[in-house]
Amino acid sequence: MKTMEQTMRWYGPNDPVTLSDIRQAGATGIVTALHEIPNGEVWTKDAIKNRKRLIEEAGLRWSVAESVPVHELIKRRSGNFQELIENYKLTIKNLASEGIHIICYNFMPILDWIRTELDYELPNGAKTLNFEMRALAAFDCFILKREGAKKSYPAHILEKAEIYYQGLTTEEVEKLKSTILDNLPGAEIGYSLEEFQDALNNYQNIDTLTLENNLHLFLNEIIPVAEENNVFLAIHPDDPPYPIFGLPRIMSTATDIKRILSENSSPNNGITFCTGSLGVREDNKLVQIIKEYGDHIHFVHLRSTKRDKEGNFYEAGHLEGDVPMYGVVKELLQLQESRNKQLPMRPDHGQQLLHDLTVKTNPGYSGIGRLKGLAELRGLMHGILNENA
Repeated sequence: MKTMEQTMRWYGPNDPVTLSDIRQAGATGIVTALHEIPNGEVWTKDAIKNRKRLIEEAGLRWSVAESVPVHELIKRRSGNFQELIENYKLTIKNLASEGIHIICYNFMPILDWIRTELDYELPNGAKTLNFEMRALAAFDCFILKREGAKKSYPAHILEKAEIYYQGLTTEEVEKLKSTILDNLPGAEIGYSLEEFQDALNNYQNIDTLTLENNLHLFLNEIIPVAEENNVFLAIHPDDPPYPIFGLPRIMSTATDIKRILSENSSPNNGITFCTGSLGVREDNKLVQIIKEYGDHIHFVHLRSTKRDKEGNFYEAGHLEGDVPMYGVVKELLQLQESRNKQLPMRPDHGQQLLHDLTVKTNPGYSGIGRLKGLAELRGLMHGILNENA
């Protein structure tokens, strides 16, 4: 058996974590996207070729395209969504022509992954990403003042949210707004408060069943292109994996995975197995999900979160928290052997440690924190592979 392919996410030439840093961390593959291309436009062959050249000159390979964003108009099937789908098909073809055959994407409405605090301090002085329901409810009910927002939260959370909000300074209110609305790494765009409310209004008539069907119709169109070009599509789970701001969520549970794979039953239709996103829900049994849907796992994000019963969680160390990482990694290595196909994995997110604390980094994507995570996961993989030697 081999270890999984060890990769790291890179945000392009302006990323403070360089390709040289990533290679020194021990990774051999790069997970990246052409973030400078506006959402919905075609990734040209030349643009892909130029980015690939930079990666290969650094002694690495472009393993996964993460993410090729799905435009909001496609999710809602409005406006010129058909033209945007055609652009998506052409991007798939262009990536394949340059040897990139795994595409990670998501179908989350409006916002990508959300946290309420980007610099939550741990007892050891490291900092990490944090999500608190009271902070989300405070933003939703008392800052955004979304119509009907208070119906989305139980009474005890609302009470905590109001107390929390009343204790915020003007600066802290602005920081919370920025944390939720500004585009985090990998997100499509950032929003002002007014723009965000307008975006929510566009989803007033789109419920869970409608969004599920819109994903199904989108996959109907792009899967044949993926099949023709030997490209494997890997949808990322919702983060966090439950409804927020009254928006539907359709990739949060094992039931959602089953629906997505059964409605479009192609080997090229698959998932990004993100232990952090799925692991926030206690009812998601991660090892069992691998056993049931392993043939459709095309890409792996390994991270762990520490959750509580109210939906709060923070990004724990990669071998800590609530994710049964030993069991998950062992099952993934067995899956890889049975498929005779190496899986790309990356240490997803990382705490700010040591030098990370003194320099500007992308939230969740500091260099030393991810190096630590990759080293831990590499050690775990080698331990599993040699435990019966």
